[in-house]
Amino acid sequence: AAALRRLREVFDIEEPPPDVLSRKKPPQFMVDLFNEVADAHGITRAPGLLQGDVVRSFEDRVHVDQHHFYFDVGGMEKGEQMLKAEFRVFKLKMTRVSRRSNVKHFCKVEVYELLESRSKPQKKHLIASRLLSLYTEGWEVFNVTQTVSKWVGNSSSNHGFLITTTHVSSNRIEHNLVKFAKKQDTLQESRNALLVLFTNSNKRRSPSFVLSSTSKFTRVLEYELSVQFLRPRAAPVPSAKGQVAACHRRELYVDFHAIGWSGWIIYPSGYNAFYCRGSCLFPLGESLNATNHATVQSIVHTLKLSQDVSMPCCVPDELKSLNLLYFDDKENVVLKNYKDMVATRCGCH
Repeated sequence: AAALRRLREVFDIEEPPPDVLSRKKPPQFMVDLFNEVADAHGITRAPGLLQGDVVRSFEDRVHVDQHHFYFDVGGMEKGEQMLKAEFRVFKLKMTRVSRRSNVKHFCKVEVYELLESRSKPQKKHLIASRLLSLYTEGWEVFNVTQTVSKWVGNSSSNHGFLITTTHVSSNRIEHNLVKFAKKQDTLQESRNALLVLFTNSNKRRSPSFVLSSTSKFTRVLEYELSVQFLRPRAAPVPSAKGQVAACHRRELYVDFHAIGWSGWIIYPSGYNAFYCRGSCLFPLGESLNATNHATVQSIVHTLKLSQDVSMPCCVPDELKSLNLLYFDDKENVVLKNYKDMVATRCGCH
């Protein structure tokens, strides 16, 4: 129990969310974003691909009104800093095609912030406006950072968005001629409207992490978890009796299914964290990636110039970040980047 609690702290999870993966599909946009920034194992492809370290998606909660969209943005964590907010809607192709030559093939689309919930006429504030073709379909993305920042600071001011479309022909104005994909249409499930927030978590390790010895914590965590959940591969057999293997990297697979997290983590199903093991005896070759300090320490240890000096430690000296795509406790899909989760190289330090 203590080991799993520690593991949840590493992943910034207070309590595991409910299992929703069996009954709910994640938005395709979030799946595509995960594949863009991470490989199949969740390892970051390259730094700087993601703006911030958290991407939160919120689905539209209004299923009756065709032009009203509401998103509950209450799932952000304390101290989380919003960098950008995008309102993503899928414009459907118009099926009724006019044969009149004087009909213009464009319409004006306007996105408003609703200032009150049930006022008639509706009080609203214009956020964005653009011209769109009547007879094409596809995603439209609107920058709504300023509006959503206000909602995050004061949730009672969130009454959602209103989209209006205006088509001007030669002698008349037609309103709301164009339709946008809505949740009640099951065929359009992958086209549901989304509000996507790019944020910085600004998370620092809890005092328990800072005060305790990191190396001791790692050893305890590795021991407690390896009994049930982690799958370290067998160690290579030394070639001669008594010979100790030099510092090297070994596999350490974290299996989310074995931990009981597979019901809410979408990708990956697990990842290879790796760990470092072996001796740092003098002489330290180039393959051991030793620091100058470690080289001096190994010489002092070998020559027994000081009884208190141990040999250098075999530790990760290069780490990569891990990306998780998962459902949070409100069933919103989140993509989060965790720094320093995978040991890519070991060295003597």
